[in-house]
Amino acid sequence: MPESSAALNTRSRVETLSDLTFGLALSIGALSLLSKPPTTPAEIRSDIVGFAFSFLILIFVWVSYTRVMSVLPIETSITLFLNVIMLFLVIIEPYLFYLVSQFGRAGEYRLIEYASTLYALDMGGLNAILAFFNYELSVEERNLVPQEMLPRHRRVRNVLFVSAGLFFLTALPQFWSWRVDNVPLRLYFWVSPLAIGWISRALKSFRDS
Repeated sequence: MPESSAALNTRSRVETLSDLTFGLALSIGALSLLSKPPTTPAEIRSDIVGFAFSFLILIFVWVSYTRVMSVLPIETSITLFLNVIMLFLVIIEPYLFYLVSQFGRAGEYRLIEYASTLYALDMGGLNAILAFFNYELSVEERNLVPQEMLPRHRRVRNVLFVSAGLFFLTALPQFWSWRVDNVPLRLYFWVSPLAIGWISRALKSFRDS
């Protein structure tokens, strides 16, 4: 069913705001590298790796978000509300990640622990909202996407729900106190959602080949 002019105008405004938000988030992440210049080659490598991780997270969220929002109706209040919440979570992601990246450099470990908990909740929220959007598209009765696209959105939905659960799980205090090589287990677990996504796409490609 064609969208009304009011709906198209709302979609255009939301898409413009979304693009600005993601662009600003990436800029904040880049500027954070300049706020505390490194003093050793090891810190340079650590800064680049940390920025690459945050960059990949934001790009993954942006790609997933734009694919969903290109077909998902946004007239409902719940969709608009979740859009606003998601954009807020996106914009604070680089700030929280910057605070977490100070682990091992600063002495305020309680502050970094608190920031890491917020980061886990932030990423859990992002993945959960994206999972909900894909769930909306995967409902066959709504006829929002072609039938052949339903399995893909269901697969993405499941991967995102698992990723959200892992991030929420790592917000528990135990994942900060449990350590491997003096690094909180929480930080190791944050890589797993990316790995799950890559493995899922690789398995799909293998099955389709």
